Amino acid sequence: MDNWINLYRASHTLEAHALKGALEAEGVVVRLNGDGLFGALGDLPVDMLQVTLLVRGEDRSKAGRVIERYQQRQGNGWLCGQCGEENGANFEVCWRCHHDPHDI
Repeated sequence: MDNWINLYRASHTLEAHALKGALEAEGVVVRLNGDGLFGALGDLPVDMLQVTLLVRGEDRSKAGRVIERYQQRQGNGWLCGQCGEENGANFEVCWRCHHDPHDI
C-alpha cells in the first residue's frame, strides 16, 4: 500500500498543474486532490478551490526541494545565465533559449 502525504496546497488548479509538472520532471509521482472543483468558481468560496498535491512518503525530500525552489522564485524574476534574458518567476527554464538554470 502506498503512503501518500500532503505536500503542498496550491491556490488554484493552474498553480497545482504547474507544480505537478515540475515534480514529475524530477521523477516524483503526484496526485491532485480538489482539482475538479475549478468549475465551481464563483459558486464556492475561494479557499474551497485550493488543490492539494499529494506525493508518496519516500519522495518527500525530493518533492520538498522542488517546492522550496518554487517558493523562493515567487515574485522574483531571474536572468538566464546563458542568453541574459529576463524571465518571470513562473518560468522553470528560459523562455528564449530553454536553458535550465538548475543545470550545472
